[in-house]
Amino acid sequence: MSELTSQIITGLDNIRIVLVETSHTGNMGSTARAMKTMGLTNLYLVNPLVRPDSQAIALAAGASDIIGKASIVDTLDEALVGCRLVVGTSARSRTLQWPMLEPRECGVKMTQEAAQAPVALVFGRERVGLTNDELQKCHYHVAIPANPDYSSLNLAMAVQILAYEIRVAWLDQQANHAEPQPTEAEVYPLAEDLERFYQHLETVLLDIGFIRASHPGQVMNKLRRLINRSRPESQEINILRGILSAIDNPDDRNRHK
Repeated sequence: MSELTSQIITGLDNIRIVLVETSHTGNMGSTARAMKTMGLTNLYLVNPLVRPDSQAIALAAGASDIIGKASIVDTLDEALVGCRLVVGTSARSRTLQWPMLEPRECGVKMTQEAAQAPVALVFGRERVGLTNDELQKCHYHVAIPANPDYSSLNLAMAVQILAYEIRVAWLDQQANHAEPQPTEAEVYPLAEDLERFYQHLETVLLDIGFIRASHPGQVMNKLRRLINRSRPESQEINILRGILSAIDNPDDRNRHK
């Protein structure tokens, strides 16, 4: 293995490919093959409807090691633990539009941020994709601009296209000797910390009567979109949580006056 290839594979170790509730083991194998050809190794299976079997191994075509060490978890939240960037695959026709990336932009952003912490690229179910709740856990959505008259891409095809863009971005970085160095100001919160913030925010908004449990509307969804779009850093999230805690505990707030 050449030094350049070794660097690329090492750099790609922080990138997770996450499949949610996959229903065909063949798609798991084909996904593993698509990943390995592009140097990706971390496969997460969220609540798969079937477990990897001999068909998955057969269609992996030499990438059975990716299947063998795949992480199988119950929830998407578990698959995202430790990630600072989450990109969900989606068509554009959603009621509430989210920040969108083109495939090439997705590759660049993921490889840049993978230098700092794990990142995740999330794919949904074969028939219906990701739910709105799952998509709202993502910082960005990415859509493949397929032929609008025939946009039928199967799961492994979609993984292959986006994995290729990730590899191209890494090759460009290596060719340009780009070594992005994280700074303290660029440290983003982990996915689980951001989820705890959203839970805290919703609790406070319910407590003060800003939203009602019986009629929550789209307030939390729109707040998620606003905050995800702004990509707050960890220290900024801590400030916001401090504000929420002060609202939660007025007695503590008054003692500091």
